Amino acid sequence: MNYPKAYIFPCITSTYMGQQEVYNFLKENKNKWFTSKQISESINVSIGSVTMSLKKLRKSQLVKYKNTGKRNEFKYMFKP
Repeated sequence: MNYPKAYIFPCITSTYMGQQEVYNFLKENKNKWFTSKQISESINVSIGSVTMSLKKLRKSQLVKYKNTGKRNEFKYMFKP
């Protein structure tokens, strides 16, 4: 059968969109720190997608991040 690419690879499409949405959200709110949960709730994207997107953005050094003091919790900010 011939399926559209989005049907065959839905996780790739949604991950990219999630990453772009996370990046855009942080860019639009440049001077504020956010947890992944806050970002997830603000852009209505699953916490898993947001977490993976933030991991990739951290690796690419496109966002600032800091530990909140709680175990494995970070806050993120757009990096100009």
